[in-house]
Amino acid sequence: MEKTDGIGNENGSTEEKQSFKDGSICGYNSLHHLLSANLKPQLYQEVSWLLLGLNCGKALETIVPPESAKALSSKHDFDLQAFKFSADKELLREPRVVRVGLIQNCIALPTTAPISDQKKAIFEKLGPIIDAAGASGVNILCLQEAWMMPFAFCTREKRWCEFAEPVNGESTQFLQEFALKYNIVIISSILERDINHGETLWNTAVIIGNHGNIIGKHRKNHIPRVGDFNESTYYMEGNTGHPVFETAYGKIAVNICYGRHHPLNWLAFGLNGAEIVFNPSATVGELSEPMWPIEARNAAIANSYFVGSINRVGTEIFPNPFTSGDGKPPHPDFGHFYGSSHFSAPDASCTPSLSRYKDGLMISDMDLNLCRQLKDKWGFRMTARYELYADTLASYLKPDFEPQVISDPLLHKKSF
Repeated sequence: MEKTDGIGNENGSTEEKQSFKDGSICGYNSLHHLLSANLKPQLYQEVSWLLLGLNCGKALETIVPPESAKALSSKHDFDLQAFKFSADKELLREPRVVRVGLIQNCIALPTTAPISDQKKAIFEKLGPIIDAAGASGVNILCLQEAWMMPFAFCTREKRWCEFAEPVNGESTQFLQEFALKYNIVIISSILERDINHGETLWNTAVIIGNHGNIIGKHRKNHIPRVGDFNESTYYMEGNTGHPVFETAYGKIAVNICYGRHHPLNWLAFGLNGAEIVFNPSATVGELSEPMWPIEARNAAIANSYFVGSINRVGTEIFPNPFTSGDGKPPHPDFGHFYGSSHFSAPDASCTPSLSRYKDGLMISDMDLNLCRQLKDKWGFRMTARYELYADTLASYLKPDFEPQVISDPLLHKKSF
């Protein structure tokens, strides 16, 4: 495909249509690739600094993945990128460097295929990407929301409940083998069926330890009811609070998908001591893409921890058209899941994004010492007024709550 000059010439309108069709941006797989290909190096360097920030005063370093990982990327056609977040040297603490990975992927078979075949095909698709993560020495790996199925929660059809499985079900067992093989912690977001409580469904992240054990789980706190996201047809708000899981490689938490729109949700994980918070998601361009690079980065800054943002890719077509009470005609798909998975750091730096339309593995080294260093620098914990916030929230929860609004006594006085 011929590339545009970025000025909006006649060819641009054709490529705009192509962009909508294949998920690219004028033929490029990400905004950063578009900019790097069309700006002079010096200008791109300046723009990149404004978009990605600086880590310890300099541009984020890249990491060269091992040849075995690059070979898997080439053979199985997935985007592979790797970066390094540094921290300042300290006199009393050694660096606490952990290597973290994010995987984004599209589904492997049409949604009309038998459910068992769909799940098996996704396992086969994910295997080589996980192998690439293992070969690259990744310590903690997070998959996208409901990675083991199509994101069917737009349809309101109950047939998709058959994808649900218990916490120790086949998806967990599949990943436990990799956890043991590569000494890796894996965060697996599944549609959970709670056998012990009436077979209720939950949107759940399972934390698999590097010994292949199940450390624990977290259920999605905030359930969307916007556009085609009809998820409360299947599961309701979670009941696990804001747990932080202490692993061999650091303290981690999982803010599942829609929870990223709630600043207090991010805050609670930080108050519980998280050093890395993962946001496995499934979201589409028209609804949320302008917010995507902002919310997680802001959370990393405000809470002095790292954030890993993961979004699936592709357009998933369902057998029966559906509507969502928004006046739109019946349609068989959510829209395009735009991928763009990335990392954000507490010093406001972030990685470029993975592709908008290809499977991908994002790897980052991160020195967890940076979390405390930024707490010391900005003093957000020290200067926060939690007692004031607590009083306001406690008052807000009462039926007789009245907003603290002081009106100008002359507000409604007529002027002559």
